[in-house]
Amino acid sequence: MTPSETTRAVTRARVSNLHEGLLRAVTADHDGIGTIHVHRAFDRMRAPAGVAFIDLVVMPPGTSIGTHRHGDDEETYVILSGRGRMVVDGEEFAVGPGDVVVNRPHGEHGLTNDSGTDSDSAGGTGTDLHLLVFELAPIGGAR
Repeated sequence: MTPSETTRAVTRARVSNLHEGLLRAVTADHDGIGTIHVHRAFDRMRAPAGVAFIDLVVMPPGTSIGTHRHGDDEETYVILSGRGRMVVDGEEFAVGPGDVVVNRPHGEHGLTNDSGTDSDSAGGTGTDLHLLVFELAPIGGAR
């Protein structure tokens, strides 16, 4: 192996590509609708202190993460692309690229990709909604 091939091989071992089979299908997440696709980039075993997990989530049009609660952890949704409807503690609102939604400990939350539906003001066929989900572990350690 040449030095440049070795460098590429070492770099490639450190790089994950979501388009090469890392996303796993999750059906009816938190009793939601349809099948979303998830990659757990970090979890408690590998993540920085205080982070329970970091997920990349891809939600096709018409799918949802059902309304649910967690314990004393805090979960943050960062919308990367696409649009949808979020519910936080009974309040429903539109979300889009760049939105950061903090779901407080013991709070109730859910997300729907409503693109391409009657409730989507843009109409059309719909697009995938991409987001990062960060869950912070409770202060004081593991649950």
